[in-house]
Amino acid sequence: MLNPQKNIDLGTIANVGNKGKGIRSDCFVSLELTTGGGLEIDLKSKVQVLYGKSILKQVKEILEFFEIENAKVQIEDTGALPFVIAARMEAVIKKVKETDKEYLFPVLEQNKYATEKDRRRFSRLYLPGNTPMLFVNAGIHCPDGIILDLEDAVAPDKKHEARFIVRNALRNCDFYGAERMVRINQVPKGLEDLRYIIPHNVNLLLVPKCEGADQIDMVNAEIEKVKNENSIDASIWLMPIIESTLGVEKAFEIAGARNVVAMAVGLEDYTADLGTRRSEEGQESFYARSRVVNACKAHGIQAIDSVYSDVSNMDGLRENVLRSKALGFDGMGCIHPRQIGVINETFGPDAAEIEKARKIVIAFDEATEKGLGVVALGSKMIDPPVVKRAQRTIKMALDMGLLANTWKEDYYEEIR
Repeated sequence: MLNPQKNIDLGTIANVGNKGKGIRSDCFVSLELTTGGGLEIDLKSKVQVLYGKSILKQVKEILEFFEIENAKVQIEDTGALPFVIAARMEAVIKKVKETDKEYLFPVLEQNKYATEKDRRRFSRLYLPGNTPMLFVNAGIHCPDGIILDLEDAVAPDKKHEARFIVRNALRNCDFYGAERMVRINQVPKGLEDLRYIIPHNVNLLLVPKCEGADQIDMVNAEIEKVKNENSIDASIWLMPIIESTLGVEKAFEIAGARNVVAMAVGLEDYTADLGTRRSEEGQESFYARSRVVNACKAHGIQAIDSVYSDVSNMDGLRENVLRSKALGFDGMGCIHPRQIGVINETFGPDAAEIEKARKIVIAFDEATEKGLGVVALGSKMIDPPVVKRAQRTIKMALDMGLLANTWKEDYYEEIR
């Protein structure tokens, strides 16, 4: 029964969250608004002895914030952090009460960083957006990016509550320097996600199943609208995901859209669209992957390969990364933290690449000092794109700790 004076739905019981075997760092909340009796809160928590009083205090504060005076609340807690409890409470309240208010914690100081267009993106770790138990320690595995996924990893009936978890995680979960990414739902539905994300410290959005630059234009327009409403100046980058035959054919126009810094290929949906199965060798996707890489390189953005689904096969993963790197990809997705090290190491420059880059950059610097317009290494002329690639390799090696900052001095010492 709707009470028009308070915009609340009396008698309806709403539920959000996760419970059951294997669930950790989360809570399940049931809420029923009543006509009287005050607040009845039934808390069952695995950390009740240590934190029961503080959990109850937080829950009461949230109910008061949303001006709820009479309600029955049941909470089954498995060690949820405060930002998770707050997200679950707000989500369940907004199922039964119309309100524009948001219950927000301050953004963590260590998360107040922006990311550059050409930032290294070797590895990006997918995390289901409604499974906060995976969020807490994800950053310690040192992925280049962490993706909070609102699309395929979230069941349709859980997408409402997942938005609050992802929003709060962006503000209150330590990402340890990783690029903060969110995969929104497919456009146009994904446009609804943006109000929960743009004001809350996101660096990059993944746009799934992209099939035209017009979809990126729609996302950009909504981003600008939300940024203007919230006085946000920070850049928010886009990474479209090509997952269909039409998307492959439109790859060049998509790669050239505004704010696109990288483009990924999703092979599970692509091979389904082809009507074939994805294989280890990848012959069925060679055309699509090459087309995506070529489109990215033509526009000067990064090409990102699909995930490798066998999380127990590290040798297979390494071979897959080598094939990916040989095609021109700059990184790939991963679905388990144990894949991150192999991906980062293999996409990084090896000893032979670093040595060749050292010689090219030294030759370029010497030619520049002498005022020569031509760079030569031995009997071979070195073109500007080759020099630029060598400079990127040196920078990458320095960033990864594969090369000492004194590498140039060390080189001249070696040849004396």
